[in-house]
Amino acid sequence: MKIHELELTAQKSRKRVGRGIGAGQGKTAGRGTKGQNSRTGGGVRIGFEGGQTPLARRLPKARGFKAQNRTEYQVVNVGSLAVLKPGIVDGASLAKAGLVKKADGLIKLLSSGEVTVSYKVSVSAASTTAIKKIEQAGGSVTVSMPARTAAVPTKEAPAEK
Repeated sequence: MKIHELELTAQKSRKRVGRGIGAGQGKTAGRGTKGQNSRTGGGVRIGFEGGQTPLARRLPKARGFKAQNRTEYQVVNVGSLAVLKPGIVDGASLAKAGLVKKADGLIKLLSSGEVTVSYKVSVSAASTTAIKKIEQAGGSVTVSMPARTAAVPTKEAPAEK
């Protein structure tokens, strides 16, 4: 359809209510007789259901589950390493390039993108495909997870006498 093929439609003028008996919508102006909705400024607030507990209060508030000891990583894709010079890549160099916010935070290397240059990458975690891509390009990946501050107690084997 082109613009010259459009047909004009007549604009319908708005209904003028409360302008006398002859207008058809005089006296009560289509609001009915008496009651809250007939008054100026009348009506109920948004979400009010006549005293019944509103839907917003009937629905549960908290949904799902969020682990309290969750480990959050800063994600770096293999393809985004192209902005760096070949050589050693660690948290400090990634932060300097703007690929991560915190240099001392946990960093995970993911496999999205391609790599053609040799990098020596040192991160907290890496996917297996990301490691393969780096190694195929002639580089290496060192995964070193930092020690947790609150260590979980482990059960040690009893010493032999």
